[in-house]
Parts: sequence; C-alpha cells; structure tokens
Amino acid sequence: MKLEILYQDNHLIAVNKPVGEPVQPAPDTESVLNERVAAYLEQTYKKPGKAYLATLHRIDRPATGIVIFAKTSKAAARMSALFQKKEIEKRYWVIVKNLPPKNEDALEHRLVKNSKTNKSEVVRDKNKHGKQALLEYRLIGKLEKYWAVEVLLKTGRHHQIRAQFAKIGCPIKGDVKYGDRRANKDRGICLHARSLSFEHPVTQKQILIEAPPPLEESIWKGVLEIVS
Repeated sequence: MKLEILYQDNHLIAVNKPVGEPVQPAPDTESVLNERVAAYLEQTYKKPGKAYLATLHRIDRPATGIVIFAKTSKAAARMSALFQKKEIEKRYWVIVKNLPPKNEDALEHRLVKNSKTNKSEVVRDKNKHGKQALLEYRLIGKLEKYWAVEVLLKTGRHHQIRAQFAKIGCPIKGDVKYGDRRANKDRGICLHARSLSFEHPVTQKQILIEAPPPLEESIWKGVLEIVS
C-alpha cells in the first residue's frame, strides 16, 4: 500500500490514512500506519536502525484522513502541547443518514466510554464519569440519499463525532456500531479527517494541511462537487 504524504518538513510528516488501517498496532492487522511511516523514513533517508517517529494523535480505524507525526523530539513535545491546549484546528467531513436539526449548531454532551463494547455513550450532565464533548457543525449540502456536514472538533473524546451525531438522530453512513443499518462495502465509515491548521512548533509559520477524501467510495465525489 502506497503512503499518501500530505505534508513533510524536517520536523513533521502528515499522511492520509486509508480506511481500515489502525494508526498504531492493533490485533488482527498486518498493516499499521505508524510502522509504514517509520519504514518510509528509514528507507528514504537511509537511517541506520529505527527512525524517530512520535504518534501525536489518532483517528478511528474505520475513518480516513489526516494523521500527523513528529520526526524530532522537539517537535513532538511542542505539538503535544498544542494538542493539549486545543490550539490545533481539526475539521472533519461526515456523511450522515438524516438531515441535522439545524444548518449549523454546536453540540455539547457528556460521554462515557464503555470498554466492553468499545463505544462511547451520551450520559446525563450529572453523571460524574461523563467527559465534556464539544463540537460545531455546518451543513455542506444534500447528496442523493444522505447529507454532507463539516465538523469543527473542539474536544477529542473517544468516538466523539460518531456518538454525538447518533444522539441527534444522524448516524454516519456505514457506522452500524452507532445506528446506521447498512455497512459500507469497504467496512469503513464516512468520517474523514479533512484538515489540520496550526502554528508550526519550530518555524512559527501558519500551516494548513488538507486531505482529499477517499474517492473509492463514490459518494465522496458528490461532496467535492458541492464544495468546489
């Protein structure tokens, strides 16, 4: 599988994760994204031994889109701080089954992860175990049977976008775990990490990285037609 590199400099490398591939090692998988990126760095720069590579964040295995890694310890520490301080703007594209209640809105829930089912559940505000989940969305447009939505993710909870949209009656296409009735042919879900925007941790330049959606799933072509 060819690595799709979206951005690279001396400190960072961002790639477009394909559907079904975990970012880090997981059971029952041969292809792992961070291992493929490390192998690319070793081969490209002919590094003796293992190349330094820090995994800064993850996206869900059935999702697609941008994942960024650090190539130096300095960049790793500074990028981790940016993620923790929520100074990295993360935008996603999702395709949902039903029309959202509003054309644009903010969703705020409290989520609890169920380790047995590997799902996140929306709980009442009084639940002491619930963690705040906040996102903003805007409607991109109507597809033949679905709706395209852009999400600005404010917090990074487990399965946050999937759980919150399921809660408002808009499960993501292909996401049978969160309420859609039919799986996609590739067993993925129509959740795509579209862009990352941040101030570079070393150069201080403003960086915007965008990932094209997986056009193998033809419905994404309709989204590109709307936004173009």
